[in-house]
Amino acid sequence: MTFISRRFATFLTLALFMFAGQAASANPVYPPGVRIGLIPSDGLAPAKGFSGFQSADEGVKVIVGELPAAAFTAVEAAQKAGPQPNAPKIEPLQTTAGPGFITSESGKNADTTVRLYSLIVAGGTFAGYVAVQVTEAASKAFPDETIRKFLSTATLRKAVPTEEQLALLPFKMTDLADFKSIRTVAIGSAILLSDDTEEKETESGAPYVLVSVIPAVPAAPDERDRFARQAVAAVPGLNNGRITSSEPVRIDGTPGFETRVDATAGKDERPVQLVQWLRFSGSGATLRILAIARKEDWAAAFPRFRAVRDGIQAR
Repeated sequence: MTFISRRFATFLTLALFMFAGQAASANPVYPPGVRIGLIPSDGLAPAKGFSGFQSADEGVKVIVGELPAAAFTAVEAAQKAGPQPNAPKIEPLQTTAGPGFITSESGKNADTTVRLYSLIVAGGTFAGYVAVQVTEAASKAFPDETIRKFLSTATLRKAVPTEEQLALLPFKMTDLADFKSIRTVAIGSAILLSDDTEEKETESGAPYVLVSVIPAVPAAPDERDRFARQAVAAVPGLNNGRITSSEPVRIDGTPGFETRVDATAGKDERPVQLVQWLRFSGSGATLRILAIARKEDWAAAFPRFRAVRDGIQAR
C-alpha cells in the first residue's frame, strides 16, 4: 500500500467514525412512557425527576407529554383566528413529526425571570406536547434560536413498547389476558388494556380494563362501601348507572371491594356492564381495577378481566 493510499484509508476510517458518532447523537430520545421524543441540544440530558430533559444546573427544564388529539385542533383554530389580546402569539413550526405550533413568552418562576416555550404537534390519536423553561442565567447558552431548533427535532413513535410501560408502574402485571392494545393513561400510575387499537374504547364499545392507583384509602373498614360507590360514580361516559352489587371481597389475600354496575354508554346508549375492584393497602393508596364491556360481550370478557386482576402483584 502506498503512502497516499494509506493516508486515504486513515482519512476514510476517521470520516466514517465521525459520521457514525454524529448519526448516533442525532437519534431522538423518548422519555419513558411517552410517544414524543426530541434530539437533545448540547447541555441537555434526560431528567430523572420528571418526563423530559434538563440542563446540569437546572437552568433549562423541558417537560414532554401527551394531550388529547383535540388539543392540536384547538390550537390550530386559534392560530388561524389570529392574535388574541393578552395571549402569546401562536406560530407555525415545521418539525420532524410534521407541522406544529409554538408559543414563546416571558414569565416569572418565583423571583426568577424565565423564557417559556410550548410546542404541540399532531399525533393522530393524540397530540404531542413540549414545554420549555429557560432561566435568564441560562439564556446565553440556550438562546431563542437554539430552543426553536431543538423543538423542531420533535418526532413521534407509533407506540410505547409494552415492557417500557409496565416497568413504570408501581405494581407488576403478569397476565395481560391477550388484550390487543396496552396504553399508558397516566405515566407511572394508570394503564389501559383494550381490544380497540384506535384509542376509542368508549366509542367502539370494545372491552377494556383500566388499572390505576387512587392516592387515598378509606379512613376505616366500614367506610369502604361508601369509598367504592363514590369511585364508581365518577366513571365518565356512563348514563343511567345502577349499582347491582357492592360488597367486600379478598383479592390475593388482601382486603378489597367489588362493585358491579349496569349502565348505558355512547351516543347509541348501548347497554354495558362494569365491575370495579378495589384493593386496599397500608401504604395510603388504593389499587383500582375498572373493567367495562357491552352487555352481550360480558360473559366472554369477564374471565379476562379477572385474569388481569389476579395477575397484579406488588413490586
